[in-house]
Amino acid sequence: MTRPVTPALEFAFTIEAQIDAARAAGPAPHGERLHIPIIGGRVHGPRLTGRVLPGGSDWPLIEPDGISRIEARYTIEAEDGTLIYVVNKGLRVSSDQVRGRLRAGESVDPSEFYMRAAPVFDAPTGSHRWLSETMFVCSLAPQGQTIVIDVYSVD
Repeated sequence: MTRPVTPALEFAFTIEAQIDAARAAGPAPHGERLHIPIIGGRVHGPRLTGRVLPGGSDWPLIEPDGISRIEARYTIEAEDGTLIYVVNKGLRVSSDQVRGRLRAGESVDPSEFYMRAAPVFDAPTGSHRWLSETMFVCSLAPQGQTIVIDVYSVD
């Protein structure tokens, strides 16, 4: 029997997304929905360089058990001016104490929580098309008003 290829991860780039203060929509039966504006940032690494454009948002849902379902949508402008649309869905699992510290904007060691996502990139035909033709996973680390996102291609 022929076996499928075993996936491997390769570091592609880092996104440093600048965020504004979160606003809560209030409690609901399925949890609390937040709105976190994305106001800018930068992208740097071996496979992509550019900036995060203002105007995106993250709309995490904090479920009654404390698990956060991440759903961010924003645009990266590559160094050459190409616009790349990003949808990043993921998960943050942490204790109530750690969640409170993160919401207060404190610096929390990433080993104290689990925060991973799977970004999908929509890039036009051209030198950045590989982003639309590759699967990615990322690891996230909030640092005050910055979210550091290390993006890995699944090869």
